[in-house]
Amino acid sequence: MTAIIALSATLGVSNMAVAAGGDTTELQIREWSFSGPFGTFDKASMQRGFQVYREVCAGCHSMDLIAFRNLADLGYNEAEIKAIAAEYEVQDGPDDEGEMFMRPARPADRMPGPYRNDNEARANNNGAMPVDLSLIAKARAHGPDYLYSLLLGYKEAPASVEMPEGMYYNAAYSGNLIAMPQPLYGDDVEFADGADASVQAAAADVTQFLMWAAEPKMEIRKRIGVAAVFFLSIFLILSYLAKRRVWADVH
Repeated sequence: MTAIIALSATLGVSNMAVAAGGDTTELQIREWSFSGPFGTFDKASMQRGFQVYREVCAGCHSMDLIAFRNLADLGYNEAEIKAIAAEYEVQDGPDDEGEMFMRPARPADRMPGPYRNDNEARANNNGAMPVDLSLIAKARAHGPDYLYSLLLGYKEAPASVEMPEGMYYNAAYSGNLIAMPQPLYGDDVEFADGADASVQAAAADVTQFLMWAAEPKMEIRKRIGVAAVFFLSIFLILSYLAKRRVWADVH
């Protein structure tokens, strides 16, 4: 399977059938900027992905582990982060009278979710609980490729498939029946940089953003890893040369 994924990635985007719980799902393999040991996040793409999240996904899905100040990783400056945070309200308190109150969010606050509690979330989604997206890119097998495929996987159900009420057919979802309606149709958002807003482009941008959210220190981890391998390689060479010198008379 690893060899198939690696081969597909070198060819750009391709389809791969993946067995999942007895059924077959269609997974699209894409070459991402953050793939590989030297991969990095695309900040422009992440900003567009954050916009897709805010305008499309945030109506149902929370990101409980992300604070507004974390958006600095996406390239936003302090003033922009304060402006973004001020668009939200968070609960604070108690005040001097012991009452909780709402106030504009600050950069240190975490992004508030769309619902007050889990029961409200289920009541607004036909009994299904929308997942928090903070770690979703690392919580699923094939992570980014799965998310990308899921967003593009909505299709008309085959005639042989009986569709329960409130369910949708998705070629990338295990079992192919998903409670989440299709979120992207193309041109759902208008990007300030004039970038492509097609379904494929928006899905790739929001996947890039969600991958950062799941592993914001990825670039640092990779730099440390590469430096460690380089150091150990030099150490190995020096150790070998020292061994040859010390044991030269014996050999």
